[in-house]
Amino acid sequence: MGDLDAIFKAYDVRGLAEDQIDESLSRNIGAAFARFVIEDEGATSIVLGHDMRPTGPTYAAAFAEGALSQGVDVVHLGLVSTDMLYYASGSRSMPGAVFTASHNPAEYNGIKMCRSAAAPLGSTTGLDRIKEDSRTLLPATGQGSMSEQNLLDEFADHVLSFVDVSTFRPLKVVADTANGMGGLVVPAVFDRLPVELDILYPELDGTFPNHPADPLQEANQVDLKKRVLELGADVGLAFDGDADRVFLVDDNAEGVSGSLTTAMVAKQVLEREPGATIIHNLICSKVVPEVIAEGGGTAVRTKVGHSFIKAVMADTGAAFGGEHSGHYYFRDNFRADSGLITAVVVLAAMSASGESLADLVAPLRRYAASGEINTRVPDAHAVIDSVAATYDSAEQDRLDGLTVDLGDWWFNLRPSNTEPLLRLNLEAADDVAVAERVAEVQTEIDRAAGAA
Repeated sequence: MGDLDAIFKAYDVRGLAEDQIDESLSRNIGAAFARFVIEDEGATSIVLGHDMRPTGPTYAAAFAEGALSQGVDVVHLGLVSTDMLYYASGSRSMPGAVFTASHNPAEYNGIKMCRSAAAPLGSTTGLDRIKEDSRTLLPATGQGSMSEQNLLDEFADHVLSFVDVSTFRPLKVVADTANGMGGLVVPAVFDRLPVELDILYPELDGTFPNHPADPLQEANQVDLKKRVLELGADVGLAFDGDADRVFLVDDNAEGVSGSLTTAMVAKQVLEREPGATIIHNLICSKVVPEVIAEGGGTAVRTKVGHSFIKAVMADTGAAFGGEHSGHYYFRDNFRADSGLITAVVVLAAMSASGESLADLVAPLRRYAASGEINTRVPDAHAVIDSVAATYDSAEQDRLDGLTVDLGDWWFNLRPSNTEPLLRLNLEAADDVAVAERVAEVQTEIDRAAGAA
């Protein structure tokens, strides 16, 4: 059966298609997932979909076979973005699964699963149990029925319910969907808006013939930025493979980080809902809690990862949450993340203000950031302890790895869940200060790693 520990991650399943994950394993996982949701919440039906990767239809069909063998009904949605699957789960109060490897290269596939109402399903909330039950095919306990639904129009209606379409002014939008699922869902939404839409690489092609579907990497935004300038567009949108994340490019072809987008959307949410609670993870820029406080909201800082954010949103009733990685969560979207909802909220803000995206973002560009810097180390926790000791006079916490705040600059060191890596994120006043401080902290990491 292969090494299931290698492909069952903290929040999903992901591995090399036909090598680490195949039709047989998909069937086993489908049965194990069905057994879990039956016992966990008394589920009688699940929703299922897949992205545009070549193995998706076959693997999803096998997963459905396994689930049906446990007596649950399967509502097959066919081609879906991940946020569309979450909408289906939320609107129908059913557990769900989508075959996708998100931004990973073409040779990968995987599965994102959730409990009813798009509630998170991670290693501590059922995924470990599903992993163990997937080692063999569970005995059949019944036979469910299969049906098919197309929710694209319904999903588009839901996305647009977050804005007042009548207030939109004509805008020129470029979307790079990178041959991913954005090619399906972006036109379904934007065709209903008074905007001029230009799409790069809209063909659904899981071999990604143009560039990887990972907009977090600036190299994958080159074509989008060029097109924004060529057309004189108002905004560029870069979606990842399963279209649940979006990164923005302003009218000057400058990238807008996930932190800045979180701050911008938080401001819009607080204008609509004064005093709301807003979630942000601990590697977001300091501008995020600053903007939330300035808008009269309550900022709540969390660990990195959608399971943590969704749980804290549920506990606090937060209206919105954002991550530096480009995931944005909305309470009225079943606390699930959606790149499309974020995109239309930003366009609505541009329309209401009459300002360009560059002008909207300018007041938020208060700090400079290093981006994520990975270092291979023999013992991540020993290195973290050593670095903590070096900065023991500074404000520190261990909410997620080590965060050290020295006033005019701060950094976070977190161990990878899957590799012997330390991830450094650092923020300071400007690029020069960032370079100096990164060199300083990296020296400490290297020293500690050498001693470990």
